[in-house]
Amino acid sequence: QVQLAESGGGLVQAGGSLRLSCVASRRAFNPYTMSWFRQAPGKGREFVARIYWPGGSADYADDVRGRFTVSRDDPKNTMYLQMDNQKQEDTAVYYCSLENSWGHGAQVTVSS
Repeated sequence: QVQLAESGGGLVQAGGSLRLSCVASRRAFNPYTMSWFRQAPGKGREFVARIYWPGGSADYADDVRGRFTVSRDDPKNTMYLQMDNQKQEDTAVYYCSLENSWGHGAQVTVSS
């Protein structure tokens, strides 16, 4: 089973930016989909973005489209989530997912 590790979370002011990384312990089997989800306090886990490989096309949740960008560095087995123009409602624990495995999450807190 692949192991995933998120990093890059932290505290940011509204309107600011953060970039999350998710490193996989091994190369994924093509074709694959790698995803970001998030869970805010008191809420269920929700989809944020996914990237398809090979090809690199992406899908986004409506409330992050245009602000977040998902990308992939295949040789490094790493997926990124660039989060720009952040809002307080982006505050959550962010998880990456691949082949039914999940990382432990990275806390993102957006202050006013």
